[in-house]
Amino acid sequence: MKIFNKRARFDYKISDKIEAGIVLSGGEARAVRTGHLNLTNSFAKILGSEVYLVNANIPVPGKKDYSPTRSRKLLLHRSEIVSITTKLKAKKLTLVPISMYTTHGLIKVELGLGKSKKKFEKKELLKKKDIQRDIEKELK
Repeated sequence: MKIFNKRARFDYKISDKIEAGIVLSGGEARAVRTGHLNLTNSFAKILGSEVYLVNANIPVPGKKDYSPTRSRKLLLHRSEIVSITTKLKAKKLTLVPISMYTTHGLIKVELGLGKSKKKFEKKELLKKKDIQRDIEKELK
């Protein structure tokens, strides 16, 4: 199952993509495999030599005293973390989760280095989509 962050492509211009593992508890892993996940307002943050996924909403049913938006550790090689850090500082980019999916029983997160779009760029994109939709309707 693959869950996408639809706001990531709308709000950011994605330049590079990185695949990372994620540390989850048992209930969280079950919730992700069944598709109960929301990446809309989430982002990744580098603290020291570790990367964390912040504000990803993974609700686990039946658990009390549980925070569904807690920070979760991402698993990356040290060399990848160093290269990401240098790119983030040099180009003023943001580390955004694009999607979360399962492969061979493992749960992976696809991260993207993105530069935020301006408001007028988002409006232009919506106008182009509307025009394209109208053209396709007339051709049918």
